[in-house]
Amino acid sequence: MFLSFAFVTCLFALARGRTTLTGQWTCLTRGNYELCNNQWGMANGIGNQSATLISTSGNDISWSTTYTWADNESDVKSYTNVESTTAKGMPLCDITSAPTTWNWEYVTKTSGVHADVAYDIWIGTTPNGAQASSTSSYEIMIWLSSLGGASPLGSLQSEVYIAGYTWNPDGHINDFSADLNDFFTWIIDNQGVSSSLYLQAIESGTEPFIGCAELLTNCYSVSVTTAH
Repeated sequence: MFLSFAFVTCLFALARGRTTLTGQWTCLTRGNYELCNNQWGMANGIGNQSATLISTSGNDISWSTTYTWADNESDVKSYTNVESTTAKGMPLCDITSAPTTWNWEYVTKTSGVHADVAYDIWIGTTPNGAQASSTSSYEIMIWLSSLGGASPLGSLQSEVYIAGYTWNPDGHINDFSADLNDFFTWIIDNQGVSSSLYLQAIESGTEPFIGCAELLTNCYSVSVTTAH
Protein backbone atom coordinates (compact mmCIF):
# COMPACT_ATOMS: atom_id res chain seq x y z
CA MET A 1 0.00 0.00 0.00
CA PHE A 2 2.55 2.59 1.14
CA LEU A 3 5.64 2.46 -1.02
CA SER A 4 8.41 3.78 1.19
CA PHE A 5 9.34 4.10 4.81
CA ALA A 6 11.93 6.10 6.71
CA PHE A 7 13.79 5.32 9.91
CA VAL A 8 13.55 8.10 12.46
CA THR A 9 15.91 8.63 15.38
CA CYS A 10 15.27 11.19 18.12
CA LEU A 11 17.26 11.95 21.22
CA PHE A 12 15.40 13.56 24.11
CA ALA A 13 16.33 15.42 27.23
CA LEU A 14 13.98 15.25 30.20
CA ALA A 15 11.43 18.03 30.03
CA ARG A 16 10.69 18.79 33.68
CA GLY A 17 9.01 15.40 34.13
CA ARG A 18 5.86 13.95 32.63
CA THR A 19 2.60 15.86 32.78
CA THR A 20 -0.79 14.18 32.29
CA LEU A 21 -3.92 15.98 31.10
CA THR A 22 -7.37 14.58 31.92
CA GLY A 23 -9.93 17.36 31.32
CA GLN A 24 -12.09 17.55 28.20
CA TRP A 25 -10.31 20.60 26.78
CA THR A 26 -7.07 20.78 28.78
CA CYS A 27 -3.91 21.81 26.93
CA LEU A 28 -0.24 22.25 27.79
CA THR A 29 2.37 24.26 25.89
CA ARG A 30 6.00 23.22 26.13
CA GLY A 31 8.85 23.76 23.72
CA ASN A 32 7.49 24.32 20.22
CA TYR A 33 4.22 22.44 20.76
CA GLU A 34 0.85 22.53 22.44
CA LEU A 35 -0.57 19.17 23.56
CA CYS A 36 -4.36 19.15 23.84
CA ASN A 37 -6.59 16.45 25.32
CA ASN A 38 -9.35 17.48 22.91
CA GLN A 39 -12.40 15.33 23.71
CA TRP A 40 -14.74 17.30 21.46
CA GLY A 41 -17.08 14.35 20.76
CA MET A 42 -17.24 12.77 24.20
CA ALA A 43 -20.99 13.45 24.46
CA ASN A 44 -21.47 10.86 21.70
CA GLY A 45 -20.15 8.01 23.84
CA ILE A 46 -19.20 6.67 27.23
CA GLY A 47 -15.60 6.70 28.36
CA ASN A 48 -12.57 8.81 29.10
CA GLN A 49 -9.18 9.81 27.75
CA SER A 50 -5.95 11.28 29.01
CA ALA A 51 -2.84 12.69 27.34
CA THR A 52 0.69 12.68 28.71
CA LEU A 53 3.56 14.90 27.65
CA ILE A 54 6.65 12.74 28.08
CA SER A 55 9.53 14.93 26.91
CA THR A 56 10.65 17.71 24.59
CA SER A 57 14.05 18.55 23.15
CA GLY A 58 14.61 21.24 20.56
CA ASN A 59 11.92 20.75 17.92
CA ASP A 60 11.10 17.17 18.98
CA ILE A 61 8.33 16.00 21.26
CA SER A 62 7.27 12.66 22.74
CA TRP A 63 3.76 12.11 24.10
CA SER A 64 1.08 9.49 24.62
CA THR A 65 -2.68 9.14 24.99
CA THR A 66 -4.77 6.45 26.67
CA TYR A 67 -8.49 6.05 26.03
CA THR A 68 -11.53 3.90 26.67
CA TRP A 69 -14.61 4.67 24.56
CA ALA A 70 -17.89 2.83 23.96
CA ASP A 71 -21.24 3.42 22.18
CA ASN A 72 -21.95 4.98 18.79
CA GLU A 73 -19.13 3.36 16.87
CA SER A 74 -19.59 5.71 13.91
CA ASP A 75 -18.92 8.85 15.96
CA VAL A 76 -15.49 10.30 16.73
CA LYS A 77 -15.05 10.90 20.47
CA SER A 78 -11.90 13.01 20.50
CA TYR A 79 -8.85 14.30 18.69
CA THR A 80 -6.05 14.36 21.24
CA ASN A 81 -3.16 15.99 19.39
CA VAL A 82 -0.08 18.17 19.33
CA GLU A 83 0.03 21.44 17.40
CA SER A 84 3.18 23.25 16.41
CA THR A 85 3.33 26.77 17.83
CA THR A 86 5.88 27.87 15.21
CA ALA A 87 4.86 26.12 11.95
CA LYS A 88 1.93 28.42 11.18
CA GLY A 89 0.92 31.87 10.01
CA MET A 90 2.66 32.04 6.63
CA PRO A 91 1.12 32.03 3.12
CA LEU A 92 1.51 28.81 1.17
CA CYS A 93 3.37 30.62 -1.62
CA ASP A 94 6.18 31.52 0.81
CA ILE A 95 6.73 27.96 2.06
CA THR A 96 9.79 26.24 0.59
CA SER A 97 9.74 23.15 2.82
CA ALA A 98 7.82 21.71 5.76
CA PRO A 99 9.69 18.61 6.97
CA THR A 100 8.00 16.34 9.46
CA THR A 101 8.71 13.03 11.18
CA TRP A 102 6.33 10.94 13.26
CA ASN A 103 7.30 7.65 14.88
CA TRP A 104 4.40 6.14 16.83
CA GLU A 105 3.03 2.80 18.05
CA TYR A 106 0.12 1.20 19.86
CA VAL A 107 1.49 0.08 23.22
CA THR A 108 -1.81 -1.69 23.93
CA LYS A 109 -5.14 -1.92 22.10
CA THR A 110 -8.25 -4.07 22.16
CA SER A 111 -9.34 -6.00 19.11
CA GLY A 112 -12.40 -3.77 18.71
CA VAL A 113 -10.59 -0.43 18.37
CA HIS A 114 -11.95 1.90 15.69
CA ALA A 115 -9.51 4.78 15.31
CA ASP A 116 -7.28 6.71 12.99
CA VAL A 117 -3.87 8.34 13.40
CA ALA A 118 -3.69 11.49 11.31
CA TYR A 119 -2.41 14.97 10.62
CA ASP A 120 -5.09 17.66 10.62
CA ILE A 121 -3.89 20.74 8.72
CA TRP A 122 -5.87 23.99 8.50
CA ILE A 123 -5.54 26.54 5.70
CA GLY A 124 -7.48 29.81 5.49
CA THR A 125 -7.66 33.42 4.42
CA THR A 126 -5.93 34.87 7.51
CA PRO A 127 -2.83 33.79 9.45
CA ASN A 128 -4.80 33.04 12.61
CA GLY A 129 -8.44 33.11 11.52
CA ALA A 130 -11.31 30.84 12.44
CA GLN A 131 -10.49 27.43 11.01
CA ALA A 132 -12.61 26.19 8.09
CA SER A 133 -15.08 29.01 8.62
CA SER A 134 -15.70 29.89 4.97
CA THR A 135 -15.74 28.41 1.49
CA SER A 136 -12.14 29.58 1.02
CA SER A 137 -10.88 27.67 4.07
CA TYR A 138 -9.70 24.07 3.97
CA GLU A 139 -9.03 21.15 6.29
CA ILE A 140 -6.48 18.61 5.07
CA MET A 141 -6.28 15.26 6.87
CA ILE A 142 -3.35 12.93 6.17
CA TRP A 143 -4.25 9.50 7.55
CA LEU A 144 -1.31 7.34 8.60
CA SER A 145 -3.48 4.58 10.06
CA SER A 146 -7.03 3.28 10.15
CA LEU A 147 -8.33 0.53 12.43
CA GLY A 148 -11.70 -1.18 12.64
CA GLY A 149 -13.20 0.38 9.57
CA ALA A 150 -12.57 4.01 10.52
CA SER A 151 -12.50 6.03 7.32
CA PRO A 152 -12.68 9.63 6.09
CA LEU A 153 -15.97 11.17 5.04
CA GLY A 154 -16.95 10.58 1.42
CA SER A 155 -15.65 7.90 -0.93
CA LEU A 156 -12.33 7.14 -2.60
CA GLN A 157 -11.93 9.09 -5.83
CA SER A 158 -8.48 7.88 -6.81
CA GLU A 159 -5.10 6.91 -5.39
CA VAL A 160 -2.44 9.60 -5.42
CA TYR A 161 1.32 9.50 -5.01
CA ILE A 162 2.63 12.32 -2.82
CA ALA A 163 5.84 12.73 -0.80
CA GLY A 164 7.06 9.22 -1.62
CA TYR A 165 3.87 7.41 -0.60
CA THR A 166 0.83 6.07 -2.42
CA TRP A 167 -2.33 7.13 -0.55
CA ASN A 168 -5.45 4.98 -0.33
CA PRO A 169 -7.73 3.86 2.55
CA ASP A 170 -5.66 0.87 3.70
CA GLY A 171 -2.49 0.31 5.69
CA HIS A 172 -0.37 1.93 8.38
CA ILE A 173 2.72 4.11 8.45
CA ASN A 174 4.24 3.91 11.91
CA ASP A 175 7.46 5.67 10.94
CA PHE A 176 6.57 8.62 8.74
CA SER A 177 9.00 11.11 7.23
CA ALA A 178 7.98 13.59 4.54
CA ASP A 179 7.86 17.19 3.37
CA LEU A 180 4.33 18.50 3.94
CA ASN A 181 5.02 21.14 1.31
CA ASP A 182 4.54 18.35 -1.25
CA PHE A 183 0.92 18.13 -0.08
CA PHE A 184 0.49 21.91 -0.22
CA THR A 185 1.87 21.96 -3.76
CA TRP A 186 -0.44 19.10 -4.77
CA ILE A 187 -3.63 20.79 -3.58
CA ILE A 188 -2.59 24.04 -5.29
CA ASP A 189 -1.84 22.28 -8.58
CA ASN A 190 -4.70 19.74 -8.52
CA GLN A 191 -7.48 21.13 -6.35
CA GLY A 192 -7.48 24.81 -7.26
CA VAL A 193 -6.44 25.97 -3.79
CA SER A 194 -5.00 29.48 -3.85
CA SER A 195 -1.33 29.75 -2.94
CA SER A 196 -2.10 33.06 -1.20
CA LEU A 197 -3.99 31.26 1.59
CA TYR A 198 -2.29 30.92 4.97
CA LEU A 199 -1.16 27.85 6.85
CA GLN A 200 -3.14 28.24 10.09
CA ALA A 201 -2.25 25.07 12.00
CA ILE A 202 -0.57 21.68 11.78
CA GLU A 203 -2.09 19.27 14.31
CA SER A 204 -1.18 15.60 14.68
CA GLY A 205 -3.00 13.04 16.77
CA THR A 206 -5.60 10.28 16.91
CA GLU A 207 -9.37 10.09 16.50
CA PRO A 208 -10.87 7.14 18.40
CA PHE A 209 -14.41 5.99 17.73
CA ILE A 210 -14.64 3.02 20.13
CA GLY A 211 -12.27 0.72 21.98
CA CYS A 212 -9.41 0.86 24.45
CA ALA A 213 -5.83 1.71 23.54
CA GLU A 214 -2.65 3.47 24.49
CA LEU A 215 -0.95 5.24 21.60
CA LEU A 216 2.64 6.36 22.10
CA THR A 217 4.45 8.92 19.98
CA ASN A 218 8.13 8.10 20.42
CA CYS A 219 9.22 11.08 18.36
CA TYR A 220 7.41 13.83 16.46
CA SER A 221 8.62 16.99 14.78
CA VAL A 222 7.45 19.48 12.19
CA SER A 223 8.87 22.78 10.97
CA VAL A 224 8.35 25.23 8.13
CA THR A 225 10.96 27.08 6.09
CA THR A 226 9.92 30.12 4.05
CA ALA A 227 11.49 32.13 1.28
CA HIS A 228 11.30 35.37 3.31
